[in-house]
Amino acid sequence: MRLGPRALAALVLIGAIGVAAFGWPLLADADAAVTDHAQDAPWLFAALLPLLVAVVVATISDGGVDAKAVAMLGVLAAVGAALRPLGAGTAGLEPMFFLMVLSGRVLGPGFGFVLGSVTMFASALLTGGVGPWMPFQMLAMGWFTMTAGLLPGPDRIRGRAELLMLAGYGFAAAFAYGTVMNLQGWVVLQSGMASGISLHPGDPVHENLVRFLAYCLATSLGWDLGRAVLTAVLTLTVGSALLKALRRATRRAAFEAQVTFEPPGRAPEG
Repeated sequence: MRLGPRALAALVLIGAIGVAAFGWPLLADADAAVTDHAQDAPWLFAALLPLLVAVVVATISDGGVDAKAVAMLGVLAAVGAALRPLGAGTAGLEPMFFLMVLSGRVLGPGFGFVLGSVTMFASALLTGGVGPWMPFQMLAMGWFTMTAGLLPGPDRIRGRAELLMLAGYGFAAAFAYGTVMNLQGWVVLQSGMASGISLHPGDPVHENLVRFLAYCLATSLGWDLGRAVLTAVLTLTVGSALLKALRRATRRAAFEAQVTFEPPGRAPEG
């Protein structure tokens, strides 16, 4: 699905809000109460929901998609939410990530962002994982799924090469998702943390980034590796069949089909 100017503007606005929400503690001065970062969550959630609706409305108005696309979005979000509890809590094995990669590939960046965010929201309600981390998870998963829709188009890469590209993206992006979410947890969980891996407000950004990298290596490397490997393996093994099914569903739903009326044919001459 095409990404029109209205949807692009909404996504840029969401991206700016997300970068500020995740990254402001790195720029805070020494007297800032960065541990109050968790109190940002309700405000971020309140801003995120209407912007998600705005992306859907803008995509519909820009690209000509209809209610069938929204229905497919809901079905995929429900499936993704159901997949997440199958592995959550076990070495980072979360099968929903490979579905988000393939769905973002087919649906495109605009609907991909909404799908990732809504899926994470639904899974939080399903698993009882509602907390100050939830809107940050919604943003990170939205970026994860959206970027899959920004990869080189299927008119340029298909078949085995496409699967390898998606598997490579899923592997790298699974680490990126974990790293972005670590940034939120790193700020909130400061009490009792060793000085070498904790945030020091007011210190130069590069020094805090070194401590953040050490924090990621010490706390989540194994978890992120499990998620990345599972995403790549599932993409390579069942990705081809799922891509075909998703593309067949979009064709049958006639996304972006233009309704035209032709005059009745004339009787043949002679």
